[in-house]
Amino acid sequence: MEKSKSLVLENFRYSGAEGFFLIAGPCVLENCDHAVKLARRLKEITSGLGIPFIFKASFDKANRTALESYRGPGIETGLSMLQEVKLKLGIPVLSDIHDPSQAEIAAGILDVIQIPAFLCRQTDLIVAASLTGRPLNIKKGQFMAPWDMVNVVKKAEDSGAENLLLTERGVTFGYNNLVVDFKSIPIMRSWGYPVVFDATHSVQLPGGQGSGSGGTPEYIPVLASAAAATGVEGFFFEVHDNPEKSLSDGANSLQIDRIGSLLEKLLCIRKAAESF
Repeated sequence: MEKSKSLVLENFRYSGAEGFFLIAGPCVLENCDHAVKLARRLKEITSGLGIPFIFKASFDKANRTALESYRGPGIETGLSMLQEVKLKLGIPVLSDIHDPSQAEIAAGILDVIQIPAFLCRQTDLIVAASLTGRPLNIKKGQFMAPWDMVNVVKKAEDSGAENLLLTERGVTFGYNNLVVDFKSIPIMRSWGYPVVFDATHSVQLPGGQGSGSGGTPEYIPVLASAAAATGVEGFFFEVHDNPEKSLSDGANSLQIDRIGSLLEKLLCIRKAAESF
C-alpha cells in the first residue's frame, strides 16, 4: 500500500507508517465546558489506543438548512473556546472557515483549517487558507467526482499549501441521500496526501427532515469498517454525549460512549489491510 505524506503538528505526529489518526468532536461548539468535556474524553480514549487525535468543532455553521437553526458562537467566541481546549488538554484543534476574511484570524488559533465540502471549489477561500501556511483539511464536495479534486489540490499547492488532508464524505445520490464510492480513497491518495473518511457525514440525509438534515447513524460502523479495509489514513467522526440534544447534526452523530469499541475494531481491520 502506497504511503502518503506525513502530518506533523504540535502534540501530534502521523507518519503514514502506522494505523490511522482521528479527527473528532461535536458538529458545532455549544459552550466551552461541553467542548472541553468531549475533548478530554476523546483524548483519554485515543491515548489509550495510541491513535493521534485532532479535536474538531465548528464556530459557525454557515450552511444550516433553516434560518432559525443554531449556527454556533461565532468566530471570536468560538476560537477562544478552541484555544481553551488547546491550553487545557494540549491537543491540536480544527475548525472550518466559510469566507476568505476568516482565514488569517482562524490561523492564529487553529492547527488545521478545514474547507467545507460545499465550498471546496471556492477559489478565493482555498487561496486565502493556503496562504496562512496552516495544514488544510479539504472535504470533497457531495457533488464532485474524486478525480476532479485534483484541481482543488492544484489550487492549494499553487497558493503555497504543503500539508493537505483530503476527506471523503459521500456523494449525492438522488434526493436527500448520500452514497460512498470507496474508489475515492485510493484515487485521492494517489496524489500523495493523507485521505480521511468522514463516517458520520456519509450517513447524513441532507434536508431529510424538511427543515433540517436527518441521518442513519446505525450504518456508521459499517461504512467506517469498509474505509479501514482500504487503508485510509484518517477518520472523521462527529460525536456527542447526547446526540438527540445536539444543536447541529445530532441525527448523524456518533454517541461518544460507542467510539472506543469502534476504534478498536477499525484498528484491527486496518492492521489486517496492511498485511496485503
